[in-house]
Amino acid sequence: MIELEEAQKRIQQALPAPQPETATLSEAAGRYVIGAIAAPMSLPPFDNSAMDGYAVLATDLRSASLENPVALRQIGRVPAGQVHDGPPLASGQCLRIFTGSPLPAGADAVIMQEDTRPAANAEDTIECLDSVKPWEHIRLSGEDVKAGANLLHDRDRLTLGRISVLSAVGIPEVVVGRRPIVGLVATGDELKQPGDDLKPGEIFESNRLTLAQFIARSGGVPISLPLVPDRLDATVDALRSAFDQCDIVITSGGASVGEMDFVKEAFAALGGTQEFWRVRIKPGKPFVFGSLGEKLLFGLPGNPVSAIVTFLMLARPAIVQFQGGSENEDSFISGTLTEPLVNHGNRRHFVRVKIDGNGGVRQAGLQASHALGALLDANGLVDTPPETTIPAGEKVRVFRWD
Repeated sequence: MIELEEAQKRIQQALPAPQPETATLSEAAGRYVIGAIAAPMSLPPFDNSAMDGYAVLATDLRSASLENPVALRQIGRVPAGQVHDGPPLASGQCLRIFTGSPLPAGADAVIMQEDTRPAANAEDTIECLDSVKPWEHIRLSGEDVKAGANLLHDRDRLTLGRISVLSAVGIPEVVVGRRPIVGLVATGDELKQPGDDLKPGEIFESNRLTLAQFIARSGGVPISLPLVPDRLDATVDALRSAFDQCDIVITSGGASVGEMDFVKEAFAALGGTQEFWRVRIKPGKPFVFGSLGEKLLFGLPGNPVSAIVTFLMLARPAIVQFQGGSENEDSFISGTLTEPLVNHGNRRHFVRVKIDGNGGVRQAGLQASHALGALLDANGLVDTPPETTIPAGEKVRVFRWD
């Protein structure tokens, strides 16, 4: 039996390098860039108005006020998306301008529309009722992003905010790490599909559906494969088919030492190498990791909670790394225990908890590995060391899964 960190290290070392592919921005959310990305243009790309109003020379309005309005002659208008193609603005002139309109040559400020009024007795004349400072209400070219600036580093995750910036500088597609195809295999004579009729001793299988959602959230492409009966030949055939289709195969059940557990034997029959078996965590001790060429096997326990915990702690980081990413602190949230967490055992216990909107953390229901009811309320895990009591009021890190 090995420690969790050692298991994670061995899995990390077995993973292949990410394979680059091109994705449009609309397909790229949550994925990881391969290579740095520089800005091909500045933002804003040109000096432009931050307000609806009038482009002016600031010196013309030095003394302007409500009691002492300054009259300027309006020589034209520049809607957003157009440019002023006349001579530079001269003293005594103004130009009607709108939010986002390019600043005309000669102008060095914009007076807001609210601080102006049409002159009563002079056509095309605007009275300005306030002064402006040089470059007031103007967005300067490159003040946000400068052309050539580094926008993203290699292996950065494409958040929605980052995609927005890439789109704004005119980048239509990016090079990202390929998403792994992840096959889900559930073994057990007792398993039936939800909706089937149950005979005595049979249960509905839930691991594939649950794990498929976690895989998709991690960036993988899940494939749910048929249920497998507890026979060696059937398990060999199921794994062979899964590895033919997938980069990663995740099994649930059949990975322990019972006489009806065939995953390890079937994997060996295909030429796979078992890297380790059993990890010192609770729930989830009977966990198998192996490789078949550059393809990987994650043999999870059949108990649903054990399958979830081992997936989150061991398989999920591998799916992220396959794409070029890495596990980061974004997966964790800080909270305060509203009750003690007690671990009397000799393995670290990943306790299912509920963290509320105020940061309060409490245990979520029965903690046995078969107990699904706690998942109705749980939205995270707290790593509780062996033979430890974490008192109420203590700050804890919660691995937030929902």
